[in-house]
Amino acid sequence: MTRTTRQLKLGAFLMATGHHVAAWRHPQVPADAGLDFKHYKHLAQIAETARFDALFVADSVAAATGEVASRMARSDHFEPLSLLSALSAVTEHIGLIATATTSYNEPYPVARNFASLDHLSGGRAGWNLVTSDAAAEAANFGREEHIGHAERYRRAREFHQVVTGLWDSWEDDAFIRDKASGQYYDPGKRHVLDHSGEYFKVKGPLNVARSPQGQPVVVQAGASQTGRELAAQTAEVVFTAQTSLANAQAFYADLKGRLEAFGRSPDSLKIMPGVFVVVGETQAQAWEKFEEFQALVEPEVGIALLGRMLGNFDLSGYPPDAPLPELPLTESGQQSRQKLLMDLAGSENLSLAQLGRRISGGRGHYSLIGTPGQIADELQNWFESDAADGFNVLVPHLPGGLEDFAQQVVPELQRRGLFRREYEGRTLRENLGLARPGNRFVSA
Repeated sequence: MTRTTRQLKLGAFLMATGHHVAAWRHPQVPADAGLDFKHYKHLAQIAETARFDALFVADSVAAATGEVASRMARSDHFEPLSLLSALSAVTEHIGLIATATTSYNEPYPVARNFASLDHLSGGRAGWNLVTSDAAAEAANFGREEHIGHAERYRRAREFHQVVTGLWDSWEDDAFIRDKASGQYYDPGKRHVLDHSGEYFKVKGPLNVARSPQGQPVVVQAGASQTGRELAAQTAEVVFTAQTSLANAQAFYADLKGRLEAFGRSPDSLKIMPGVFVVVGETQAQAWEKFEEFQALVEPEVGIALLGRMLGNFDLSGYPPDAPLPELPLTESGQQSRQKLLMDLAGSENLSLAQLGRRISGGRGHYSLIGTPGQIADELQNWFESDAADGFNVLVPHLPGGLEDFAQQVVPELQRRGLFRREYEGRTLRENLGLARPGNRFVSA
C-alpha cells in the first residue's frame, strides 16, 4: 500500500437526476429532482460527510427544446447561484462552485453575485468561468447566432480582468464601521477600477466588501489551445475530460508547463479530470448496474446528445448505423470535446447510435465501472502518475450513485492515505491548498 503526503482533491459534479442521460427514467431516481431543494440538500450533506472539496453545478441559459429534448431531463433546473446560496445555509465546510458564462453576462453582477456567495458561505465560493458552448443561448440575448470561438475567449479574458479587479475594490480592513467617530469605511482603502476595454467599460467599485477568500476560486474547463492558455493565465482549478492515462498525462504536463510564463508555480493550479463512476460489490454487479441505465437509452436521444456535445450539430438526418460524418471544426461548441469524441469514434469504429449510447453516461469523460478497490486503484494510478491533482466525480444517478462513491470508494482512498479524513480549513482555498490572493491595488 503506497502512502503519500500529497492528497487528491474531489469535486461532486451534480446534475439533478444524475449524469446518465436516461437516469430520470430509473425507478430509484426522483424524476422531478431538478427543482427539489430537499434533494440537493441531501446530496450536499452526503458529499460533505465524505469530506469532498466542493460541489459543482454546471449551467446553461437556454432550455433544451425540441421533440428529442422532450425525452431528456435537461430542461428544468435551478439557477446555480441561487441553489448554492441556499445550500450554503445547510453546509459548513464544502466548497460551492457555480457556472456563469462570460458570453451572456456582464462582469459587475457576476463579481457581485460570487462575492456575495463567498460572504454567505464563509469563504467557500468558486466561479466556473465558461464561454458558453450552447448555441441556443444566443437567441435569449438578442443575437441571431452564437459568438465565435476566438471572440468568446477574447471576451472571457477581459471579463476575468474586470471581475477580479472589482473583487479588489476594497482592502480587507476598509470597513471600520466606527460608531463613535461616524466613520463607516476608510476612503483611502477603496479602489476604483475604472476599466475601459474592447468589450467592457466598468467604473466600480463593487458594492460588496472584499470576500473571506480575498477572491472566490476561479475554475475553468477549456481544453483547446486557446482555452489552455487562458487557464494557465487565470484559472486556479481546471476541470477536463480525458479518455486515457496517456492523454491525461499529456494534458497535465502541457498545462502545468504553461504556468511559468505567467509567473505561476505548478501548485497554484489544480487539474481535476472528470471521472464517471459506477460502483458495485463485484465488477459484474457494477456492469449490471450500468447496463440498467444503458437499456433505457433511446437511439435518437443518444444521437441528439452526441450532436450537442460535438458542437451543436443536428445529426438527425443521418442513418443511426452509419459512421460519424465528417464535421467542420465547431465555432459554437467545445473544440476540445469535439476532437475527443471524433477520435473515440474512429479508434473504436463506432456508428452514430453506438457512439451516442457510449457517451450517454459520462459524455466523453473517463469511465470506471467496478469495485471500490478497482476504482481506487485507477484513481491512485492517475494521481501518482502526474495525470491529475484530483477528480471531478460524475455518477450515473442521484442520490444513489453519490452514496455509493461516498460510502465505498472514499473510505478506500482514506485507508490508502490518499484523501483527507477531516477538512484542513474553513475556506475552499484552504482545503484545495491554494494561496489567498493579495489585493492588486495594495501591491501596486
